[in-house]
Amino acid sequence: MDGSVSASAQLASQPNAHASAVAGTSRGPRDDPAWRLAMLSPALLMMLLLSVLPLVNLFLTSFYSVSWSGGRAVWTPAGLSNYATLAGDDLLRAGIVNTLVFAVFAVGGQMLLGFSLALLCGRVSRGRVLYRTIFILPILIPGIVVGAIWKLLLNFDFGLVNQIIGLAGLDAVNWLGAKETALASVILVDIWHWTPFCFLLFLAGLESLPQDVYEASKIDGATFWQELVYVTLPMMMPTIMVTFAFRLILAFKVFDEVYLLTGGGPGTSTEVLSFTLYQRFFREDKTGYGAAMSMSIIFMVSILLVFALSARRRAGANP
Repeated sequence: MDGSVSASAQLASQPNAHASAVAGTSRGPRDDPAWRLAMLSPALLMMLLLSVLPLVNLFLTSFYSVSWSGGRAVWTPAGLSNYATLAGDDLLRAGIVNTLVFAVFAVGGQMLLGFSLALLCGRVSRGRVLYRTIFILPILIPGIVVGAIWKLLLNFDFGLVNQIIGLAGLDAVNWLGAKETALASVILVDIWHWTPFCFLLFLAGLESLPQDVYEASKIDGATFWQELVYVTLPMMMPTIMVTFAFRLILAFKVFDEVYLLTGGGPGTSTEVLSFTLYQRFFREDKTGYGAAMSMSIIFMVSILLVFALSARRRAGANP
């Protein structure tokens, strides 16, 4: 009897021993950390060449003054003088102020409008595909075409907007040529152009939310606004912060709308950081000073990104 029990135990243990033997021999070279590092090395090297080295070159150039003599570049060490000059640059100061105003109102408008459209589209049962297609059309249009469209719409003499205002008995407005309205016009164009980006991210986030939570809130008798404030917004907060981070970074890089619509004018009313850098670096050919300005802008955007990612992490940790 004891012999049969021990034999059964041996038979029962054989599959486990076989499985452990297979598990022990199934580890191939791909499970070796050194092999993985060797496979990732080309990608890491490519990232180094494409991202780090250009930044290093830009950083080193910021400590030189570059002039041209006989068709050749003459590099003169400038120390920290390029960075010291930034503090007294009135054009840069105007660019910082206008960029901050632009980022606050453009990003705020895009997120508010994009979230509202996503909520409405999520509640529509018929024609949802048609509405989505209409809402995302502006983001599919190239920037140069966007500039041409709104340059015609906001034209002082024959623009459609002023024609509609004229039908209402009001005077025409110089939307792009007056200091009081130029920056606001650029902000409105950017909101029109980039709201679909926020709409798509918010719509994807809303559609991924668990529906059982909404069913429970309906059973508890929650109204639409209570559901929005206490259910939707807390669960959507990680998506909101990611969208905010993306749009904030892109708002600090705005260039095409300003270049195509106003050229930074009138005066410095629509001067933004990217356009200031373009003027100093390319139009005035101040290579060293432009490099110092570039490094300062990269530093400011990096700080904003760190704050945005920290806020997103806190939002994800406390849904």
